Amino acid sequence: METKDSNGNTLINGDSVHLVKDLKVKGSSSTLKRGVKIKNIRLTDDPAEVECRVDGSVIVLKTMYLKKA
Repeated sequence: METKDSNGNTLINGDSVHLVKDLKVKGSSSTLKRGVKIKNIRLTDDPAEVECRVDGSVIVLKTMYLKKA
């Protein structure tokens, strides 16, 4: 299974990505703004999701909201 971003580029462990849309974080009052660079992503068993660390907490993001940096 290949994990692909919103533009169809293949993602691998350790890649950096940018958000293409503002996202509300469930269980928190914070919002991730469009254009934020997220470093060192980790792939999950689901090709539509990646795991990353943002502001000290680990979150799972959908790849349809990411583009490779």
